[in-house]
Amino acid sequence: QVQVMESGGGLVQAGGSLRLSCAASGTISSINSIAWFRQAPGKQRELVAVSTDSGGTRYLDSLKDRFTLSIDHAKNTAYLQMNSLKPEDTAVYLCNLVLKDSRTLRPLDIWGQGTQVTVSS
Repeated sequence: QVQVMESGGGLVQAGGSLRLSCAASGTISSINSIAWFRQAPGKQRELVAVSTDSGGTRYLDSLKDRFTLSIDHAKNTAYLQMNSLKPEDTAVYLCNLVLKDSRTLRPLDIWGQGTQVTVSS
């Protein structure tokens, strides 16, 4: 069984920083991709950043100068460093992993529960 747990969200003033964590645990053989999405109230879910084992890291164009995705492969943990936060960054941030289950060797698409980020003006 595989679990994904996000943490690090909270309330921050505009211009501040937060670092989100996405920790995967359980029967993981390999991770193919790790992505962060966000969903603001009344808006569609959008891709913030994604890292794949073959394609490097890509960002939403409007965020690439402020957000950085990094991965600690030894811990199966991904981080999203968010700097110079703006009120429009307020959203629930969700982590998504595509990985191979070591028990079945089948691919799994796993979502975390989400963590709230609120940026006050």
